Amino acid sequence: MPWIVFDVIAGPSTWKPAALTALVAALVVALPDVRHHAPKVLTIVGVVFFAVLCVLGLVLDRHSLIWLETYAQVLSSGVLAAVALGSLAFTPFTEQYARESTPPEVWGTPRFRRTNRLLTALWGTVFLVTALLGLAALHVGSAKDWLTWVIPVILLVLAFRITRWYPEHVREQARRGR
Repeated sequence: MPWIVFDVIAGPSTWKPAALTALVAALVVALPDVRHHAPKVLTIVGVVFFAVLCVLGLVLDRHSLIWLETYAQVLSSGVLAAVALGSLAFTPFTEQYARESTPPEVWGTPRFRRTNRLLTALWGTVFLVTALLGLAALHVGSAKDWLTWVIPVILLVLAFRITRWYPEHVREQARRGR
């Protein structure tokens, strides 16, 4: 949620309030995780990322912040891509969410691990493409809305749908295989 809030609000003149709003959202999202178990990597990175943006907004002068105003959304998507793709080397970030709705005896199975690796790779790719589209949008006059809104929203909707569909598809295949 904090990342979506930031992407919707952030712009050249609104990235500071967007960062503060996203930080508050990240802290709200983190509270239940901290109370009940270890926070998720995406939550931790969100709190740190938006806190750093807020601090930079407070301590740097206007001239020093031009790069951040220009690249805030690209940076946000790039950080998400790095976290998602980087988590493949350890525990795929989607696995932390999947464990909340999956029995513990399934967590160590190859099917569960493969499903989360694929979904994490999907999300990492979507975030990376979104960052690259945002970067391209900074250098083109036309099609900016397509590069910063239309295509990224389509990619996110597709990723959400696949994330909802694919685990059930895998479970159905497993049932048929028995």
